[in-house]
Amino acid sequence: MLEEIFFPFTKYFTPFNVFQYITFRAAYATVTSLLMTLMLGPVLIKYLKNKKIGEAIRTDGPESHHKKTGTPTMGGVLIVFTTGFSVFLWMDFGSLYTIVALIAIFGFGGIGFLDDSIKVFRGNKAGLSSKKKLIGQFLVSGTIVGLLYYFRTEDTTRLFFPMVKGSILDMGWFYLPFGIFILMGWTNAVNLTDGLDGLATGLSIMVALTFGAIAYVVGRSDFSEYLQLPFIRGGGEITILALALLGACVGFLWYNSNPAEIFMGDTGSLMIGGVLGTISLMIKNELLLVIVGGVFILEILSVVIQVGSYKLRKKRVFLMAPLHHHFELKGWSENKVVMRFWILGGLFAILSLSTLKIR
Repeated sequence: MLEEIFFPFTKYFTPFNVFQYITFRAAYATVTSLLMTLMLGPVLIKYLKNKKIGEAIRTDGPESHHKKTGTPTMGGVLIVFTTGFSVFLWMDFGSLYTIVALIAIFGFGGIGFLDDSIKVFRGNKAGLSSKKKLIGQFLVSGTIVGLLYYFRTEDTTRLFFPMVKGSILDMGWFYLPFGIFILMGWTNAVNLTDGLDGLATGLSIMVALTFGAIAYVVGRSDFSEYLQLPFIRGGGEITILALALLGACVGFLWYNSNPAEIFMGDTGSLMIGGVLGTISLMIKNELLLVIVGGVFILEILSVVIQVGSYKLRKKRVFLMAPLHHHFELKGWSENKVVMRFWILGGLFAILSLSTLKIR
């Protein structure tokens, strides 16, 4: 929005020219969401404590988690609001990507907020039923993918594989179910990972930073041509979305690191997963998300394997799923699990960036 307001006045005040630059707007989108999160964090924590809006910890989880009962939850409201506000200020409102970004932020965030609200205000620990949650995710995902398909370019329906030149196939109309699967999968992957103080937040920072860099590259014809990546006209705007999310997550980590003063709840985890999945669709790196978000993949696979093994063999593969709880029950401290998973996340991020040159 600020670009539309100030850039036309460049002829009267030359410094307003900076609003046309992606780097300037992306940097200040990060600063905006970061500072807002840091400033509003204590206010939200105090409010949630006064209203006794606390987390109900699983009784079957690690014993060390029982002391966290009552920690303020629904902190994801902070991430949703600050990311959305930063996107509203700094992205180009004439871009399809801005509209899609806001739908992803408030659509997935809204589903999580409804789920958390039922848990907290109605005393129903189950929250939204799985069926209703999936229907909500399907509707938001369908809207996003439908818009991207309707306003498609020649590369929208093509599938690109990391380290391979050019697209490997054109999915055509199959892009619709494929895109919906990507978005629904990632909302749930981040949601399952959000089980330890700062774990999902820190990993999301790494993915957002990586995708911000890639979005900037594919949004420039010279860089994308040199690296043999698909050129996404206007794709630089997606950098602003990625870095706005990064800033919000960094600010939230200030209060979410161990011992956490606040949890993000489904409001934050579903929104973060949905936004990361949406970015992967817009920058045409859907499969690269499997690498850069490798820890999220391991977490959701551990749940699939555990459930499948128990149903078929009546035996468990892990002491407890998701994977982070398995290592806790093996004797690792919570801080050690988080730090080691962050290290893995960093390695996956570096590996994903290396694929840009290996083609």
